[in-house]
Amino acid sequence: MGGSGRRLSIVERWRGLEAVPSGWGRSVVTIGVFDGVHRGHRQLIERAVTVARERRLRSVVVTFDPHPSQLVRPGSHPAALTTLERRAELVAELGADAFCVIPFTGELARMNPAEFAHEVLVDTLHAAVVVVGANFTFGYKAEGDLDTLRTLGTRFGFQVEGLDLISDDGVTFSSTYIRSCIDAGDMEAAAAALGRLHRVDGVVVHGDKRGRELGFPTANVSCAEHTAIPADGVYAGWFSLGDRRLRAAISVGSNPTFSGRVRTVEAYVLDISEDFYGYEVGVEFAHRLRGMERFDGIDALIVQMDADVARTRELLG
Repeated sequence: MGGSGRRLSIVERWRGLEAVPSGWGRSVVTIGVFDGVHRGHRQLIERAVTVARERRLRSVVVTFDPHPSQLVRPGSHPAALTTLERRAELVAELGADAFCVIPFTGELARMNPAEFAHEVLVDTLHAAVVVVGANFTFGYKAEGDLDTLRTLGTRFGFQVEGLDLISDDGVTFSSTYIRSCIDAGDMEAAAAALGRLHRVDGVVVHGDKRGRELGFPTANVSCAEHTAIPADGVYAGWFSLGDRRLRAAISVGSNPTFSGRVRTVEAYVLDISEDFYGYEVGVEFAHRLRGMERFDGIDALIVQMDADVARTRELLG
């Protein structure tokens, strides 16, 4: 967070199509789940913003909540790379004029492509241009694709731009790929695809206070269900609170030395002695220092924790 100079709000923010102002004029729309707002997503949003400015129109980013897979395949909700709140902040940074969250319901899932295009894009958002990725699908059972959208655009009076997916060294950047990097604890690869460090957001809650007893008081961050939490281990990263961005050594796991069973995210904030309880914070993961280990005793654990903190200082500067 701190010092980025980003916009802290967006012009419009809606939940549900009924929240779109009745006087909303023609706009440039981009659609997707946009989980992570990674480099591929940013390409779409930035293009929509550019086209809107060229045409003196407003840009709208449309996303869905919950993730469509939760309704289509119950229980298959993928790990979430960002909260909706964080997604809105990232979209704002890219200059979009509106962020529209459409509840993904059974009724929406049953719409055929023509119904979706007419009711959402034409009747509600008054789309002049729609910007999507080359692999975009929509409508009942995802039976609509880019060609379908172009055909409907000709029929309903909007243009369609389909952008190729961004890739690097043969790897296509996607939310699925980024989740696999995070699952493996490869935070550098995740950051390369995201265009920034992976971050989890949550509220600092009371833990078992063992860190305090060991001389390393940690902020225990409670994250929302489905949050994409990195592989168990110790990481160097950042602890964000408001406009402050502080260095931190971060532990992910169940504290095997103390026979723990509950998986937690705990951040030891360097050089700061404050009570963070109850605050909403962000934890960014920069480098994985090591895997989670079980130590024979507290003394050995403290020696390793000292080494983890020293390595964190070295890596973060």
